[in-house]
Amino acid sequence: MLIVQKYGGTSVGTLERIESVAKRVIETKKSDADVIVVVSAMSGVTNQLIEYAEHFTKHPDDIAMDMLLSSGERVTCALLTIAINNMGYKAVGLTGRQAGIITDEVHTKARIEMIDTSRMKEEIKEGKIIVVAGFQGIDKNGNVTTLGRGGSDLSAVAIAGALDADLCEIYTDVDGVYTTDPRIESRAKKLDKISYDEMLELASLGAKVLQNRSVELAKKLNVNLVTRSSFNNNEGTLITKEENMEAVLVSGIALDKNQARVTLRGVVDKPGIAAEIFSALAEKNINVDMIIQNVGQDGTTNLGFTVPQNELEVAKECVDKLAAAKHVEYSENIVKVSVVGVGMKSHSGVASLAFRTLADEGINIQMISTSEIKISVIVDQKYGELAVRALHQAYKLDK
Repeated sequence: MLIVQKYGGTSVGTLERIESVAKRVIETKKSDADVIVVVSAMSGVTNQLIEYAEHFTKHPDDIAMDMLLSSGERVTCALLTIAINNMGYKAVGLTGRQAGIITDEVHTKARIEMIDTSRMKEEIKEGKIIVVAGFQGIDKNGNVTTLGRGGSDLSAVAIAGALDADLCEIYTDVDGVYTTDPRIESRAKKLDKISYDEMLELASLGAKVLQNRSVELAKKLNVNLVTRSSFNNNEGTLITKEENMEAVLVSGIALDKNQARVTLRGVVDKPGIAAEIFSALAEKNINVDMIIQNVGQDGTTNLGFTVPQNELEVAKECVDKLAAAKHVEYSENIVKVSVVGVGMKSHSGVASLAFRTLADEGINIQMISTSEIKISVIVDQKYGELAVRALHQAYKLDK
């Protein structure tokens, strides 16, 4: 049996916690399983490294940043390897490069293209516990790359898929996936099981338990994921195929505070103008989310869309260069609230309940986006948590 375990920054945040992780890893090894451990940087380290770079410039070179940021995970990897060896078990620490993780050349947001598993297979044959520095790989030119925020999740899932692992466990500071953030709604319930698609939506919409790209890859590679706490032995939440889950109408409510709205007024209403705007944003790797365009009048139209708040400055540069509108407005005082559930495919009235609930609370909806299993709305920032609590109650998720 092969188990891949990933430990996040809070789980390895101190030397004492690293020691606890070492003991947990050894207990898994004792259960007659081969173990590969993927680790994040110790909590706060990545932000500290970013601050160091910004001492010199707000726009550091991406290749240099990848070299800098990848060091955080290497420190954790080495320390955990030392701790396990000191407890009498053989462990080997591998960087992303040594683990055979090959990525594209998009620095700070690289995508994994392949994994050469030969080194890891050799170490497993020798009975060693493998500790891998997450969040990193190398491109075809031999440059260190990083996978973006939460990239250690992606490393773990990719390794589990490449080695056909029996299970991939993601350890964090929470003991599973909840119907919403328990810090916002105290009556939130932990889910025993959730489908890939629902988890993908929740992760994309602001739930911080898992990185959305890792869930997407788990679905593609059919990796069974369990997310659980490294601070207790509670059962976690299994993320797996959608089987016999049609009865679940709504699984969760997500709140995404990392949203900004761009509104272009007086855009020339002609074919190709939207393509010009969004192509420019795509070239800068800006993730455009919700889009609204009004019906054209007098040869012009209004166009609105949302982007991640941390990408707003780059989006501003793109839009201002295009001069495609008479007037442009930018707003960071918004949040996205989303209702997610596979049951929406076969039940009517889910959207109307959401809109009625928000109306009853006096919350105005600025933008709406839907898919088969989700409804997302943009509202004023000050109403975000109220909207979450109201919707959680409306769909009886506390039951």
